[in-house]
Amino acid sequence: MNTENFLFAFGLTLFAGLSTGIGGLFAFFSKRINTRFLSAALGFSAGVMIYVSFVEILPEAFESLEKVFGGTKGEIITVVSFFAGIAIIALIDKFVPNFENPHELRDVKEMDKDIDEASKKKLMRMGLFSALAIAIHNFPEGLATFVGALEDPALGVSIAIAIAIHNIPEGIAVSVPVYYATGSRKKALWLSILSGLAEPLGAIIGFFFLMWFFDDSVFGITFALVAGIMVYISLDELLPTAEKYGEHHIAIYGLIAGMVLMAGSLLML
Repeated sequence: MNTENFLFAFGLTLFAGLSTGIGGLFAFFSKRINTRFLSAALGFSAGVMIYVSFVEILPEAFESLEKVFGGTKGEIITVVSFFAGIAIIALIDKFVPNFENPHELRDVKEMDKDIDEASKKKLMRMGLFSALAIAIHNFPEGLATFVGALEDPALGVSIAIAIAIHNIPEGIAVSVPVYYATGSRKKALWLSILSGLAEPLGAIIGFFFLMWFFDDSVFGITFALVAGIMVYISLDELLPTAEKYGEHHIAIYGLIAGMVLMAGSLLML
């Protein structure tokens, strides 16, 4: 394997993971989180991820599996792997309680209300559980970015940007409650960054587990799994959050803009 490609893929994955730190900063330097902007950004991220999953990742998965298993069997394995990816991330979500779900965006003003109603201990617990939940979610996301970048650097950049945008509200979900519980900006920021480091960690662990038997069939199945994970994240997490914290049309315009930009970038390759 080319060392430069490996380092580039790892760098992209690290960038995507550390974007949780942007969310941590965003929470502290705004008296109120700009939810309209976040709604458009989350819709944009969903558009990129959905488009690239169906137009680029799934066809590449099928192409690899077709070489090994033939047309019909390759297509069946691609479809099964796609839905297996959805099942994996759905199971992860199922075991994360709603209260601590990292995709439940918290506004700074909401925290002001919570501090009057709940103890600092409860807020700290919420921030810590959010960090843990994000770390669990980020393992498969890190593998998605890393494998995508290894196969196609341009595709990896698109995936990394989409996941980085998706990670910003996750950083907010960790940092805001921790800040209000401890009064420490540094502690809140570092905890949000730490939760994002699970992304490059997941990429490395996943890759070194797969590399021993990496061939066209493993690559195809992995890519189909990645497509399923990304579509689930978009439909179950990004779009509902975008709708909740912004007008319906803002989220949809962001979604379409993400698809248009992704389509344009692929046409220029």
